[in-house]
Amino acid sequence: MTKKLMLLRHAKSSWKDKHLKDFDRPLKKKGEETAELIGEIIAHGEILPDIVLSSPAKRASQTTEIFIKHANYNGFTQYVDAFYMGEPNDYIQALRELPDTINSAMLVGHNPGLEALLQMLEGKVNALSTGALAIVELELTHWADLNGSTVGKLANFWDPDEIDLKEVEEKMAKEKKDQEMKVKEKDKKDKKDKKEKKEKKDKKDKK
Repeated sequence: MTKKLMLLRHAKSSWKDKHLKDFDRPLKKKGEETAELIGEIIAHGEILPDIVLSSPAKRASQTTEIFIKHANYNGFTQYVDAFYMGEPNDYIQALRELPDTINSAMLVGHNPGLEALLQMLEGKVNALSTGALAIVELELTHWADLNGSTVGKLANFWDPDEIDLKEVEEKMAKEKKDQEMKVKEKDKKDKKDKKEKKEKKDKKDKK
């Protein structure tokens, strides 16, 4: 059994107003565009999370709001105070409280905590730049069992500075087509097995 964890670092923020508190810094134009792009990628790939847990800091909440709009996400969203300046254990604790009916969750937060969480789960050093999204598959049945030793496998990773949208769309379209083919092949095999089983039964009944 696996759970899917999506780690989205807030998009690029603005330092224009020097009088603003760090918590209140908004996204810059580039950051807004990145959040839109990530939302479109997720919507195109049909890999929307069941729940979004976000830092309430303005740059993170704006990233979340823009993502939700462009991904056409209609699921549950919750803002978690501990995610602002959060360490890996703050993210883990929030996830541990999720019901097991949730199969995929997205965290929108900050570095260094979010990047450290990714490295902890994957066992590798991967930089999580602003606006980057990592999708990790966890060997986990119950969220309550999540801890720093949980094994995770990096399934997908998008760095906004290196994204070619056309290439991403083509890749996702291929993955979707491959998945559909697998489903069709399985259905075909199941029908064949069912038919052979029925034929054997009919043959046996005639004896």
